[in-house]
Amino acid sequence: MHVDGPLLRALLHSIPARVVVIDRDHRYLFANSESLAFFGRSEEQMVGRHASEVVGAAYAAYGAMHERIFVRGETIREEGWIDYPTQGRRWVQHLILPYAPTPTAQGGEVVAAFVLARDLTELKQREADLAAKVAELETSQALKSSIVDHALAAVITTDDAGVIVEFNPAAEVMFGHSRERVLGQRVGDLLVPERHRVEAAGGRSPLSVEGRPLAMGQRTEMTALRADGREFTAEILLWRTEAAGRGYLTASMFDLTERLNAQREIERQRDALRQSEKLTAMGSLLASVAHELNNPLAIVMGRAALLEEKASALPEFAADAQKIHQAAERCGRIVRTFLNMARERPLRHAPVQLNDMVRATADILAYSLRSHGIALDLQLATGLPAVMADADQLGQVLLNLLVNAQQALASMPAALRRVRMATGWQPAAAGQAASSAQVWVQVSDEGPGVPAEIRTRLFDPFFTTKSEGAGTGLGLSVSRSIAREHGGDLVLEEAGRGASFRLTVPVGVQEAPPQSESMPLMPPAVHRARLLVVDDEPDIVKLLQELLEAAGHEVVAVQTGAEAVRQLSLSRFDAVLSDLHMPDVDGAALWRAVRAHQPALKRRVLFVTGDTLSPQVRRFLAESRCESLAKPFGRADLLARVQALLERGPEGS
Repeated sequence: MHVDGPLLRALLHSIPARVVVIDRDHRYLFANSESLAFFGRSEEQMVGRHASEVVGAAYAAYGAMHERIFVRGETIREEGWIDYPTQGRRWVQHLILPYAPTPTAQGGEVVAAFVLARDLTELKQREADLAAKVAELETSQALKSSIVDHALAAVITTDDAGVIVEFNPAAEVMFGHSRERVLGQRVGDLLVPERHRVEAAGGRSPLSVEGRPLAMGQRTEMTALRADGREFTAEILLWRTEAAGRGYLTASMFDLTERLNAQREIERQRDALRQSEKLTAMGSLLASVAHELNNPLAIVMGRAALLEEKASALPEFAADAQKIHQAAERCGRIVRTFLNMARERPLRHAPVQLNDMVRATADILAYSLRSHGIALDLQLATGLPAVMADADQLGQVLLNLLVNAQQALASMPAALRRVRMATGWQPAAAGQAASSAQVWVQVSDEGPGVPAEIRTRLFDPFFTTKSEGAGTGLGLSVSRSIAREHGGDLVLEEAGRGASFRLTVPVGVQEAPPQSESMPLMPPAVHRARLLVVDDEPDIVKLLQELLEAAGHEVVAVQTGAEAVRQLSLSRFDAVLSDLHMPDVDGAALWRAVRAHQPALKRRVLFVTGDTLSPQVRRFLAESRCESLAKPFGRADLLARVQALLERGPEGS
């Protein structure tokens, strides 16, 4: 077949697609201008050549279609990527038309084929780029949706009229509205308290702070409204977006409720810490004052005891001396209680009589209660078993309960200003050990009581109903912790009027028979001995000398540690009574001198001291294994301790 005729050739050369004609041997019979330009060949270089020479290895696929084209006479339409030798990879659409002089149905043979090729590479590339951009957009949209849907912040979008068009899950949780309910609603009508609403105008935000529209791009705190009508503080960041010719406002919001509560709690704790520091300073001051009172109190107590004995023939004077003695002992108990509460030491469980602790607490607060017009009623049960406890810590609990009762009664009428402290005990149940019995103390007042809504929080740390500066919110929490550390509890009981707290403590295993803290009325019989007494306080030295000599002892009294060391080198003694803190040779140096000059006496040294706080003193006493007697002391206590000292064998064996 030949492509002849100027008109036909002109027509084929003008087609903006590649047109070639191949014969049954797959050789080119014709190639139009577009084909020649594509392959970069002249007509002479192309016509007559086998197609594989021009197209390259990619033509093998078309050779495989020989039977379909030249035998069966099929018209073929296809497209795909073709790798050309010089033109590279191209996307080509082919239309192959078989040519037979007579129809194949009448036995005509296909002698040639027209091949029309359209290069769609750029179009395909644009489609691929568009598909990639669509996929990227879909991925971006999915990611943004995922971020918005799973964001911790509430994300709300409205149009310029304030109508909600987007409401993410965090917003549903924050405000309590479902997305379906709020879409199409005005944001100001649902999420903003009425007093803060402003109309959207000129693109302004329908959200506001105190009636002023929010500024774009600035973090601001605002008051928002939940579905149940509760208001809360939120942090909001607002920005504007233009899309499809319309303006949208998006708000990112955080609920500040927990943060503000935490800040308030931190501030409360700071206040509590400052108050605690004040109390610590006051405690140290009180301990210092109490320590300074030890020496004069010891003198008053000792002299009163001597005066009472000397005035035994004069009942009126003896009675006065006894009253002075009793008052001094009461002062001594108060001082000891202050010092015990102030000192820092590990827990020490020992048999404790709660009745004695209640009386001591009443003594400490007696003046304060009296000056506030508060009557204190003590109802103490007899025959209470002792409990194994740390006396200082239980004393702290009782003092705290009584102070709380006093403060609760401050605003009550005079007729109702009454506090009752009662004790009792619950024996062990049948089949249980006696140590499972419980002793209790009840502190009741006729104040305003504890409202039902705060009863569950009453023992929480830092929770207080008192005015600012009147309490830290730690007293009841610490008191309950102390009670539970002892195996007991502290509870608020139901009371008809006022408040009633019950402290329970188990009896526990007794390491020693229970003893009352009260001092014996009569001194024990003592072994007569030669004693060395040293104290830098002249009145204390004189008092100790008279008390010991009245008991029949021979006493050498000196006022300096240096003189005591000299006496040790000159004479032998049965025991030594010494102060710990002295200006020249202190108690520790004196003990070392005793150990050097009279080793048998190193465990027969009794330190009479008012320092019960110092860690150094505690370490020294533990090291020396010597006994101590705290000032102020009673005559009977002094003589009993001296006798116990004398009953020790050599070196305390």
